[in-house]
Order: sequence, then C-alpha cells, then structure tokens
Amino acid sequence: MPVSRDEVLKALEQVIDPELRRSVVDLDMVRRVEIDGGDVAVTIALTVAGCPLRSSFQDQVQNALMPLDDVESVRLDFDVMTPEERGALTARLRGGVTERTEGIALDRSTRVLAIASGKGGVGKSTLSANLAVAFDRLGKRAGILDADVYGHSIPHILGVQQKPVLVDRMIVPPVRGSLKLMSIGFFLDDNQPVMWRGPMLHRALEQFLTDVHWGELDVLVVDMPPGTGDVAISLGQLLPRAEVVVVTTPQPAAQEVASRAAVMAQKTNMRLLGVVENMSGEVFGSGGGDRLAAELEIPLLGRVPLDPRLREQGDLAVPLVEAEPESETSRELVRIAGAVLAMERERGIGITKTLPLVS
Repeated sequence: MPVSRDEVLKALEQVIDPELRRSVVDLDMVRRVEIDGGDVAVTIALTVAGCPLRSSFQDQVQNALMPLDDVESVRLDFDVMTPEERGALTARLRGGVTERTEGIALDRSTRVLAIASGKGGVGKSTLSANLAVAFDRLGKRAGILDADVYGHSIPHILGVQQKPVLVDRMIVPPVRGSLKLMSIGFFLDDNQPVMWRGPMLHRALEQFLTDVHWGELDVLVVDMPPGTGDVAISLGQLLPRAEVVVVTTPQPAAQEVASRAAVMAQKTNMRLLGVVENMSGEVFGSGGGDRLAAELEIPLLGRVPLDPRLREQGDLAVPLVEAEPESETSRELVRIAGAVLAMERERGIGITKTLPLVS
C-alpha cells in the first residue's frame, strides 16, 4: 500500500522553518503533496523567493519522509506565498505572542537583559555575544539585539551575514542555530558608518521592538551602546524595567565611568541586576568589579579573565563559549549566565509606555 497523504503530513510536522522556528505544517507552508506509488513529491511555499536557508528544507524533508514505509524517493519543490498568504502567516505568528504592551512585539514572559557599560573598550559586545550563546547552550530560547548602533559588531562576532527577511510588515530576524539576532548592521552596505541623529536612531530601535518577530523568547540580550547618550536613553524609554548587567574592567577609571551608566539605567526605570568584571588580571589592576558592586549595592556576578582566546574567537566568528566550552573563561561565562537565570525575576515588570508601529 502506498503511503497516505495524512502520513506524509504527519511526518512533515518534523520539518521546522529555520527562521520562524515553527513546523511547516503548523505554518500552512505545505502547498501540495503528490504520491505516485513509492514516489512522493512535496511543494513548500516560501515566504520569499530567495530564501537563503532553503537547503535546510531539502535535508529536513528527506530525513522526515524517507523512513516511512513504502517511500522510495522524495522530491521537494518550492513556490512562493501570495501576499494574502503572507498576511495570514503574519497574523498567525503575531497571535502567538502575548505583547508586553500595545505595539511591542516582545512576549510578556521574555526577560530583557541589557548589557551596559560606561565606556567602550571593556569587552561589552564580546561578553553580550558569549552570554547569548551561553543562554542558548543552557537550553533557553535566546535572542540578541545589537543596539550598539555606532559600534555594531555582534554580526561579526557571531559570524552571521544573512539578511533579515520581510514578511508583510513583519521582519524575520536571522538565526544562528536557534539564536535569533537583529542588528542595524544588517541594513548597511559593507562597513559604512551610521551617520544618524538621535530621532532616526530612536525610530530604528523602536522598529526592532515592534516589527521584528522575536517569537516566544526566554531571554533577549541587548548589547547597549556605551555611555549615557541619546541611544541609551531611548532604549531606557522603550524597555523600562529591563534588567541591566553593568560591565567594567578592574581599573578605577572604568569603574567610575560604569557607575554613571548604572545611575542612568536607574533613572530610566531599569532594574540593576549585577556587575561583571571583564578582563580580570594584573594588566588592568584589580578590585573594580567589587567596588562598583558595593557602590551600587548589587551583586558581583562574576569575573571574566583577560583571555586572548576570547578576542581571537570573536575575530574568527565562533564565540569562545562554543569553540572551547571547557576552558576556564567559558566556564565562568556559562556560570554567570546560570547565575542570571537563577535570580528571581521581579514580579510585574513590564513596559508601561504605549508605542505606535513605525511605518
């Protein structure tokens, strides 16, 4: 007996859209199933014609259907969704998210972890990328928003060159494994600088929180810009009651500047979670993290050693936590991520500011 259409559709529930992280059956992307004896042909409707991850569908469909009894060959064809189908898909995905408030497309249950520093050069972006990967390795649904608009480096550190996909009015972020990523760098040509004034940056960041389909994340890591400028203030307005990890290096100068960023975070209604001392070791002195934590009356979450491999792996686009998970530095980063997850989230935190969609 040939395999039935219902058996094929049941098996295709294993096929996950690599960007939307949902089954192609659940997303109504299976357009046709044709069965001729032991030959099965499946047509999947893609959101856009040039889907960069279409090869993933090919492998998944083969792996899902070939083990079925009486299936001898599998052919996969592609089509493209109509505007009406894309609109229905957007509505279906939006309907699965409990908004934090009107216009913000982050699920209410998502913890927002802002990684902040008083100045550049303290390894904040490298720390943000490795923490996001650590959350992912700890089994959490994680995303990272590269909000360091003038110094956007997260795509390079994570090795992601794939562009976001626009589905109707919804932006689908690129993925690295199961880690979702959004950066202003995806919208710039080559290595062009961002030459925008505050209002334009505010609108761009606002759009990353309203139009991007983050889905049901456990943790969204936000790589904040250094200092206390207008971008950091905008993020404080857009994400009040987010949880802030303050990054400093051991020397007193960095500690003093980091203290200003922490005070600004408090004034914009963010919650200080803890301090991470980065580049710990004799080169930059000692005690900066302890002093900052004591001054702010928050815990010192950990000390990340001054480790050349942390920088080298960032340049190689494979974060150290992934490349050398058993190294001392990686273990400390994963321990810090675990400590953050273990800290009880303040009840009732949420965004109280109503924001319109940005067109």
